[in-house]
Amino acid sequence: MANVSFKAFARAPKRLLISSIIACGSALLTAHPAAAQNNGNPEGEWRYWGADMSSTRYSPLEQINADNFENLEVAWLWRGDNFSPAPDFIMRSTPIYADGIVYTVAGTRRTVAAIDPATGETLWTFREPYTERWELSPRKNYGRGVAYGELDGRGVIYLVTPGFFLHALDAKTGEPLEGFGGQIPVDGFPETGTVDMLATLGHPYDVFSGIDSERGSITTSSPPLFVDGVLVVGNSAHMGGTYSRVENVPGDVQAFDARTGEHLWTFHTIPREGEFGNDTWENDAWRWSGNVNAWPPLSADADLGIVYLPTDAPTNDYFGGFRPGDNLFGSSLVAVDLRTGERRWHFQMIHHDIWDWDNPVAPILVDVTVDGRAIPAVVQTTKQSFVYAFNRETGEPIWPIPETPVPVGDVPGEWYSPTQPIPSRPLGYELQGLSIDDLIDFTPELRQMAIEQVSDIKLGPIFTPWVNVGNEAQYRATAQCPSATGGTNIPGGTVMDPVTGIMYVASRKACTGGRLGAGAERDDGADRLNQPGVNVVDWMNAGGGGFAAMEGLPIFKPPYGRITAIDMNTGEHLWWIPNGDTPDRIRDHPLLEGIENLQNTGFQGNATALVTKSLLMFAEGRGGRSIWYAVDKVTGERLGAVEIPAPTSTAPMTYMHDGVQYIVLPIAGNGIPGSLVALRLEG
Repeated sequence: MANVSFKAFARAPKRLLISSIIACGSALLTAHPAAAQNNGNPEGEWRYWGADMSSTRYSPLEQINADNFENLEVAWLWRGDNFSPAPDFIMRSTPIYADGIVYTVAGTRRTVAAIDPATGETLWTFREPYTERWELSPRKNYGRGVAYGELDGRGVIYLVTPGFFLHALDAKTGEPLEGFGGQIPVDGFPETGTVDMLATLGHPYDVFSGIDSERGSITTSSPPLFVDGVLVVGNSAHMGGTYSRVENVPGDVQAFDARTGEHLWTFHTIPREGEFGNDTWENDAWRWSGNVNAWPPLSADADLGIVYLPTDAPTNDYFGGFRPGDNLFGSSLVAVDLRTGERRWHFQMIHHDIWDWDNPVAPILVDVTVDGRAIPAVVQTTKQSFVYAFNRETGEPIWPIPETPVPVGDVPGEWYSPTQPIPSRPLGYELQGLSIDDLIDFTPELRQMAIEQVSDIKLGPIFTPWVNVGNEAQYRATAQCPSATGGTNIPGGTVMDPVTGIMYVASRKACTGGRLGAGAERDDGADRLNQPGVNVVDWMNAGGGGFAAMEGLPIFKPPYGRITAIDMNTGEHLWWIPNGDTPDRIRDHPLLEGIENLQNTGFQGNATALVTKSLLMFAEGRGGRSIWYAVDKVTGERLGAVEIPAPTSTAPMTYMHDGVQYIVLPIAGNGIPGSLVALRLEG
């Protein structure tokens, strides 16, 4: 394995050579060619959130390459601030491109817009009529895009909304699809083209106001997945980090006929009585526990007829004493049958999740060759910075994932799993757990300050449980590394070159001070928007206790964010580079005054990336520099950089239109609201 020091990239010139890597570079690109996959995406298009139904975020286009990358210029800027009651200063949508048109959503209304791919002109829009269900939704501006499908050669756009409706629209006109769904008894809804997804979820509800707050709530964020005439729809829940109630609605996954809107099946993410996995919910907790949502984008293998569901933790994210047991299918990857919704196989990454380490990104499908064996793989990267790799047909791990003893805690009333599954390969790619050796060490004085900072913090390996306020050992908090916002997360995620089997993982080094306070003291009352449910949890997140930073400097060593290249044919790390460059606030920090040749720390964020036939391209992500980078896929060598109007805010995409390759970046910041900017070569 070749290790790339972050010092080498502090101000890397355009043609910097890293001889130790280049010596074997060309072989890496051809050593393990992958078989062609049925990914549902014609060359030059980008029909899915992740480019294809395999969620690779890969394009074979190479009009934009190392020789001309720095000739990119802005082709158009599409602003999203007119699609909400107030300007929305984030853009979470990755647009798609299909049959000559770009599609996105924007704003808290989650308005659909069709956009001319060459000029950025808005061609048509669609906005769902007002309901109280929309008003009460906790994730209104979390829309990550739309889905596209073809029915008898006719393009259709599918939209899921905060109020939990599913819409089907003619891709050319934006008109509701005839014969899809039925009439919604609310003023303003069209006579056709809409499905009320609460009607098939199985909970009492009002069509205008939604589910009663005492029962819980549910919403959506990622687009549906279109596969062979079937729409599979995941969902989202409230932010669990401040959730104070025990009950919520389970995140059951549903499927609908793409032509008619007919409900086809429901997969119960919290198994009901008599279903597989129900016995992992002791205390009859399955009856009233919620969440276990499949909130990231989904992936599918059309040939196998399997959809892959990445799930999150059960209610409550940080305390589960009321739900003893492993809690299937929380924090799992579940393979279900496309036609029936029946479980084919599953793997639980975290038993009884009490760290909010839900699976945050779409699983990636890729064909690899391991020890001479061709394997159809599915790969899940995670917040805890592990890579879990399986045969996507059988669920068999590609490399062993042994159950490993982990620390247990002593929070009153909590139930702890004594083991967790930890992959033997690939190795973790970001800071996991915290020790004194991991603390900042730019100078001896800073190291001593850091040691003093953690003197009353419980340190330990990954899966060290949180402490409660008033614990006997008098710990201020537990160091959780990565935090729930560390490791890999959806703004950047992971991209895969399906030709080589090399995966590029964006990650963020982040820790939190984990501590629990009494729920009764922190519950904010019967606020329907923020706290659905009735019974208050015994313990809930009480904040970090001032841990993890020293006068604005992260307490741990850099790099603060990185991109890691991993060969999924061998499970080996090939190289890593920092996420961009050292931020000015770090470079100019008073505590670092006088330090010469400061190593490149990288930006503490999730790089937003895509990979093409010839390049890995990325930006630093939310709050980072307004720069779009290109690096060599084999070596990590920086090949170029161009300025963009604002930092990126989520994953980018690329397409070919009328012989011209465009790159579209969701951006926000520098006074620019959530918007899309398209880049193309000069001329």
